[in-house]
Amino acid sequence: MNTTILIEFIIYLGVMLGVGFYFARKKMKQADFHLGGKKIPGWALALSERATGESAWCLLGLTGFAFASGLSSIWIAVGCVTGIIVSWLWLAAQFRRERDRYDTLTLPDYLATKYQEKGSVIRWFSSIIIIFFFILYVAAQFSGGGKTLNITFGLPVTWGIIISAVVVITYAMAGGFFSVVWTDVIQALLMIITLVVTPIIALIVILQNHLSITQALTQAGAGFGSWTGGAVGFAVGILIFNNFSWFFGYLGGQPQLDARWMAMRSDKDVKLGATIAIIWTLLAYTGAILLGLAAITIYGAKAVPDPEQILPFMLMKLMPAWLAGLLLAGAVAAMMSTADSQLLIATSSISEDIIHKALKKKLDDQSLVKISRVVVLLVGIVALIMAFTSKSLIYTIVGWAWAGIGCSFAPAVILAFFWKRFNSRGVIAALVSGFITTVVWMTTGLDKIFTARAATFIIAFVLAILVTLVSPSEKE
Repeated sequence: MNTTILIEFIIYLGVMLGVGFYFARKKMKQADFHLGGKKIPGWALALSERATGESAWCLLGLTGFAFASGLSSIWIAVGCVTGIIVSWLWLAAQFRRERDRYDTLTLPDYLATKYQEKGSVIRWFSSIIIIFFFILYVAAQFSGGGKTLNITFGLPVTWGIIISAVVVITYAMAGGFFSVVWTDVIQALLMIITLVVTPIIALIVILQNHLSITQALTQAGAGFGSWTGGAVGFAVGILIFNNFSWFFGYLGGQPQLDARWMAMRSDKDVKLGATIAIIWTLLAYTGAILLGLAAITIYGAKAVPDPEQILPFMLMKLMPAWLAGLLLAGAVAAMMSTADSQLLIATSSISEDIIHKALKKKLDDQSLVKISRVVVLLVGIVALIMAFTSKSLIYTIVGWAWAGIGCSFAPAVILAFFWKRFNSRGVIAALVSGFITTVVWMTTGLDKIFTARAATFIIAFVLAILVTLVSPSEKE
């Protein structure tokens, strides 16, 4: 275990906890704890949204996928980048305006308030979807932290998971949305440094050793050097579409991202945030794909038994200890930046949507904040237990959650924003059909033929429209 790396990592964890405890000292209302009370600048929310959106999935999952599959992984990056750009330019400002119009703190609360005829059903079912899938999502992030600490310090994965979980749960409990956003800002900067610096150093090594990426991909195995993974005919379209389908989950269906847009103070903040977020995204995804391809070139396709450990493996091999420590903190930051946000969203669904609104408990702000902190702890513990028991890859678990949440809510959000005829029955149709489609697709193996992300979005969108058209119109 390298002492320099260990010291840097301990300092990093200390800073994260320090931010959480700093905001814990401030007196908060429920709106502050869950959405920042419009006190956070747009540039910080943009960096927080990007750190939250990309997580261990980008640094470990996507780099690992590129390492395991080669050039065809580019289509995932194209889908994600397109979805992010569209969401920031098309949806972000609308989220801010709708939040002001209906005075809501969460996505379920917004849908239930706007479509009051079936508002109770919408609130309950949307909250259940979020809680179910976000616990899976948080578990995946804890698993990512465990993997990183295992390869970095030789800690058993179990201990790595525990350390990651304890830190995240502690500062999320302490400072709520404030600590989550400001730790995300630090984490976003560390992540982008990791995803820019590491590929550059890797490419320098490739040039200095006169290695060929093209030749390495050819030698790595069938399909590695092909933009279509070696597929031919109709299979080419399926492969590209399945990988591109991450696009659909970004279209307003991710509550942890929507919260950043809802927290924006003005349209001016949204415009600044969009510029920052899009630049960050282009750099991050280019770096993630390059890392996977460079790893194949330098170390071969069998360098690590678990593809999702290729980034920490490369950092330990390529960098001096002090720089490796800093960049490895970026890998852990990726996990924490999403886990904290998802913990908070799952908490808001329980404390705000269920306890406060659905059960109509009349509590003051301080009592609601206390309940929220207890719920953060309980949700975190459940996710921790699941992280111990799950053997699935981060990429797989995130795929489940991306379809189940993002592609169920996205049709409802888009139609709520842009179709006046849309009604509460249409919202319920989107959520119910999206949830069922995801579970059926992922458990029966249909996802291997046609991705659940696209199937969920398409079925939910079509049924939402059809149910709205055949049901009587409603007044807001």
